[in-house]
Amino acid sequence: MHIAMLSAEFPPRWGGMGSTVFHLSAALVKRGHRVTVITRSGAGKPPSQTGVKVIEVGWAKIPMEFTRSYGRRAIFELERLNDSDPVDIVHLHCPMISWSRSQFRRCSEKVAPVVSSLHGSWLGERDGLMEASKARESAVWANVNDVAIRFMAGWYSRFENFAINESRICVANSNATKEDFELRYDVPKSWNCRVVHWGVDIQMFRPTDNNDPEDVDNRSDMRARFDGGNPESKIILAVGRLAARKGYGSLIKGFSNLHKKIPTSRLVIVGRGHLKSRLLKQAKRLGVGDFVHIESGMSFLELAQLYRSANLVVYPSFYEGQGLIPLEAMSSGVPIVTVDHGPLPEMVDETVGGLFTMGNMESMLGALERTLNEEESRKGAQGRKRVVEKFNFDGNAEVFEKIYLEAIQLQD
Repeated sequence: MHIAMLSAEFPPRWGGMGSTVFHLSAALVKRGHRVTVITRSGAGKPPSQTGVKVIEVGWAKIPMEFTRSYGRRAIFELERLNDSDPVDIVHLHCPMISWSRSQFRRCSEKVAPVVSSLHGSWLGERDGLMEASKARESAVWANVNDVAIRFMAGWYSRFENFAINESRICVANSNATKEDFELRYDVPKSWNCRVVHWGVDIQMFRPTDNNDPEDVDNRSDMRARFDGGNPESKIILAVGRLAARKGYGSLIKGFSNLHKKIPTSRLVIVGRGHLKSRLLKQAKRLGVGDFVHIESGMSFLELAQLYRSANLVVYPSFYEGQGLIPLEAMSSGVPIVTVDHGPLPEMVDETVGGLFTMGNMESMLGALERTLNEEESRKGAQGRKRVVEKFNFDGNAEVFEKIYLEAIQLQD
């Protein structure tokens, strides 16, 4: 098959969507298919992947509205592609592309049937921001994109309605996302929706090989960057964009209390965003400024090394469609602590880490303390086993191949 992927994110513009499209494309090529990705321009040179062609299109740098401008340019480029190299299936990655009803029908009639992946919803994003506001997260409304989501999510959700009504098949990335759409959107009675959890790169995100001296040395070197000169330090890692919805303000508050109980604990946050200085000031104000480190960015190889060098990964997000960070932690053989809310319990339970009540500081503190005091290797090994068996891209590619073939048959 020739598969056209329309995704607003693709490396070097990383994010959960960009990561999944990148790895799914490679896995589909391994199964004998060709993939063309149509994405936004301006991020830099895309990485070369055998069997994957990348086409970049322009877009208006306007919060929310970029989904429409990118969508318009993408469909024109898609039609040009189909004229020279016929496309068998079109795979949209929503909600960061907004097509009208007529654009969906134009694609189905002139190009190929559409499968839409639902990575989350605008209304869910808005709810996450509101929850972050209740928890008094830093700068909830300082980011123009967050402000746009707050006031425009309702209007842009209409394009998600078009996606679920006009796509041959929809694929939600969690049961929570599917239920979210069924509860708040105009889901047709004949809605054909599957749940397929995204996987992660289990070769990149792997445990330390304790039988390999070089691997052990690399782990020690990475820990030395953050352990304050104490090899016995407990390094807690958080990964993700520095935005209010990710819950870093609440995390630093919780960590300040944890540090009183476990003085060897250190918090390392890896993520880009405008909140770095505010979060560091907050840590200093709470008396843990010397024990909180924020890295604005790392290469994927460095980040993978940091994962397997940590004692624990924490993910305090107020909203996710699925959330890949917990799976990357589990794949790295490291316990994960996250919220008992939305899609996270579909992947995480007490056998691989800990769960806490969203927005509840005492619950977070208890989960962190319990997990740090438990045997890391047992929970880490169980997490790794779960990801290898259930959350990998080879499995994703096999399932999506069947979904594509079914959508083509439905079109006929």
